[in-house]
Amino acid sequence: MITIHLLTVVALMPQYWSWQALSVLLILYWITACLGVTLGYHRLLSHRSFRVPRWLERFFATCGALSCQHGPIDWIGLHRHHHTFSDTTADHHNSKKGFWWSHMGWMFQPIPAMNAVARLSGDLYRDPYYRWLNKYFLLLQIPLAGLLFYLGTITSANGWSLVLWGIPMRLVLVYHVTWLVNSATHCWGTTDYDSGDNSRNNAWVAALTFGEGWHNNHHAFPNSARQGLKPEQIDITWEHIRLLKACGLASKVRLPATY
Repeated sequence: MITIHLLTVVALMPQYWSWQALSVLLILYWITACLGVTLGYHRLLSHRSFRVPRWLERFFATCGALSCQHGPIDWIGLHRHHHTFSDTTADHHNSKKGFWWSHMGWMFQPIPAMNAVARLSGDLYRDPYYRWLNKYFLLLQIPLAGLLFYLGTITSANGWSLVLWGIPMRLVLVYHVTWLVNSATHCWGTTDYDSGDNSRNNAWVAALTFGEGWHNNHHAFPNSARQGLKPEQIDITWEHIRLLKACGLASKVRLPATY
């Protein structure tokens, strides 16, 4: 974690700046944070709030694995555990222990909830591809780095510039933005529903996370494919799901019964 943050500082050096590098960062941020984590890992795999063909489900899971936030089996198992014990002593990122604990401190301690992952992610464990992806997700950065370096050599961009902005810079951005859902949306914002925990609706976190900041809504209706339940609550991930449904690629889309 220290190394990846230090490489971000290197990426900010003037010789590694380019508009191509910024474009790579933004595109990969969308692929890994939106398609991978919020749509794939979270709403599709963790909560099964909609269904897609198996090939497309695996594509979204692979995008999620590129975020380097655990493989799908571990990520989904830990997230399901969080919903079961949200903001209690059993919750591995219990917000009652403070902002920094829920943001990232919990990752640097033994995580007892890992013992429940096999039971909570049994549906994913049955898929051999997910077992492979869960074990080797870190290795995906190697072919990605090779591709980015090659793109840099055939364009006017510096190959190392694309690598630094496309991997460490992007990972640090995705990490902290994603972790804000565990920390900021359990500290600041408004509550529309009694969800039994400290979850809040937070507009600025929603803007950064493609709609995940409507967290109180989500904890009230965890299986809903839509988290921005009011017209003013913009939910970009939900718009992706709507597009998938319009294209005939998403089915069994779940919404709150009262919505």
